[in-house]
Amino acid sequence: MPACARVETYIALRYNCFMAKEITSAEYQALAELRYRIRKFVREGDAVARAAGLEPQQYMLLLALRGLPDGVEATIRTLADRLALKHHSAVELIDRLEVHGYVRRSRSRDDRRRVLVALLPRGEKLLEQVARDRIGELRASGAALVNAISALLENGRPSSAKKQNGESSKKSKDTRGE
Repeated sequence: MPACARVETYIALRYNCFMAKEITSAEYQALAELRYRIRKFVREGDAVARAAGLEPQQYMLLLALRGLPDGVEATIRTLADRLALKHHSAVELIDRLEVHGYVRRSRSRDDRRRVLVALLPRGEKLLEQVARDRIGELRASGAALVNAISALLENGRPSSAKKQNGESSKKSKDTRGE
């Protein structure tokens, strides 16, 4: 069988397995619940950022900067990609953060065309204040978000009843062979 035919067969099988069935009411409800939980978390985070004196996008840039994986340089392009922004929008955002003394820009030693962004202590302090609140919120009520994701992944079936009865953890232990 030619490679092209194998790819077409794979696509058809994958489509039939995952996409051909009708979306159930439970799946719509699970998707709506997930969207609601995410929006609620984001809206509350925006309010906390504003209360700390940051615009939500400024907080997101500081978080993206501080949360970059090890070995990833904090270039404007990288930050723009992490925030799903156009390059010039990231530049404007960094300009505002730099004016407030939250970040500093510098040229790369290896390639002077590349601009690196560094988090300054003042920005780190503000970021920590907002992030501490958001982490606390997730620890306090993150189970609802997890349940919403689980319900969607389990084809719309609510998972909270299983977890309350301890069936999910028992089942996962059984499947791992413990």
